[in-house]
Amino acid sequence: MRIRSYERAPLHDVRYMTTAVAPTRPVVAIYRTEVLPLSETFVRDQALALRRWQPILVGERQIDALPLSGLAVSTCHAGPATLAQRLAGLAWRRLGRPSPSMVALVRRAAPQLIHAHFGFDGVEAWPIARRLSLPLLVTLHGSDITTAMDWFTSGRAGRRWTAYPARLAQIATQRQVSFVAISENIRRAALDAGLPPERIFVERIGVNTSGFAPGGLPIAKRQPLILFLGRLVEKKGCSFLIESFKTLRRDVPGCQLVIAGDGPLRAELEAQAAGLDGVRFAGSVSHDQVRALMQQARVFCLPSVTAESGDAEGLPLVILEAQASGVPVVTSARGGAEEGIRDGQTGLAFAERDVAAMTGHLLSVLSDDALATRMSEAAPGFIAAEHDLLKCTERLERVYDLVSRTAS
Repeated sequence: MRIRSYERAPLHDVRYMTTAVAPTRPVVAIYRTEVLPLSETFVRDQALALRRWQPILVGERQIDALPLSGLAVSTCHAGPATLAQRLAGLAWRRLGRPSPSMVALVRRAAPQLIHAHFGFDGVEAWPIARRLSLPLLVTLHGSDITTAMDWFTSGRAGRRWTAYPARLAQIATQRQVSFVAISENIRRAALDAGLPPERIFVERIGVNTSGFAPGGLPIAKRQPLILFLGRLVEKKGCSFLIESFKTLRRDVPGCQLVIAGDGPLRAELEAQAAGLDGVRFAGSVSHDQVRALMQQARVFCLPSVTAESGDAEGLPLVILEAQASGVPVVTSARGGAEEGIRDGQTGLAFAERDVAAMTGHLLSVLSDDALATRMSEAAPGFIAAEHDLLKCTERLERVYDLVSRTAS
């Protein structure tokens, strides 16, 4: 069967339109075990931004969490896994072999390349790529490579991932496996983990600048509102921002802090903020709500830290989205502070856990209208030049070209 185009189908199936003519574009199978969690807009948007390569999302199951209009999807199952499916998946993983249904599914898509997001899914996709003699490209995002490998082997990340370091090391020896690091910080972590430098490409994901753009009141006319957006986990460092806000609330009349996002630390953070006026926990927010919050914020703050496990930020897209929206950024995120802002021009960087420095930076942006305006005006241009989704995806397609040619 030759594939001309894909048509989006409900649930786990995908319908093919056939013809005697070969595809006009090479096909890349974008692998995620679950297609796709609500938080993975970056996977969807990058796939939609491909121009010379034709994407199809493949995986074990489609969970219908994230809208995927415009994309072809093919999975073995739909909805929550049954006990039988979980046991079968566990058996195949322990054997280090692909399930026949996954092999058949990917073979039917006829890709020239498999692109897996996260090292976790890279090791899952490798048996399929090996069986079909396809090159595999694995994008490393953060926790999959910055987390200390003995954290996995000790079982503290869950029993499923105790063999992850060994499996990652094993696929790194295969010449048909290459890696994308989303920032220089992630590349350094990959090198520290022993991955081959000649097969690591640094390619940012980028931001859809048509979806995030300046709007609302000019930054100097906005209320002194600080916005935090992220999962409420140790790595995001939200507790340090709440500590900082205690000082800011005294120094900046009417100062507000909106904490958007959810996670296991929410109750603990709410307890820390109890009795502190001006703090609002917004919970999980939609894409439209994020844009609305960006148009209200005077400054965006992401005080990320390296977690006990070693888990650290790669290059958080949210700080790019804030700048695309014309909002100055104050951050300690590893890749973000180094590559995601222009320190002093579009935002201000500070060292992890340095609450005094963070407080000083936030106070500057909140109280100095001229500084806030300069940063707000410079930020969208910086994102358009360095982090535009279409430009970044064009560079990724050149990696696709190279990896597919090298493996052929």
